[in-house]
Amino acid sequence: MTKKIVLAALTAIVAVGVNAQALAHTLPNMDGMERCYGIAKQGQNDCAANDCAGTSKVNNDRAGWLAVPKGTCDRIVGGSTRPR
Repeated sequence: MTKKIVLAALTAIVAVGVNAQALAHTLPNMDGMERCYGIAKQGQNDCAANDCAGTSKVNNDRAGWLAVPKGTCDRIVGGSTRPR
């Protein structure tokens, strides 16, 4: 019984580490960037409210965002620095 508990704990630790690495590769580097909501084409978003990378089901999804250089989002038609 103890072996099963230890094995389950180790499996959980490894799974958390793998998921963290996958998420780190999914999210863009945000240095000098800002989130711009409502401008991504279907399946081309960097992230959304609960999901990431390519999960947008429609063009210009108001919950999905793309990373753009700071100060440019407000100049993009339909872009917003806040989710709508």
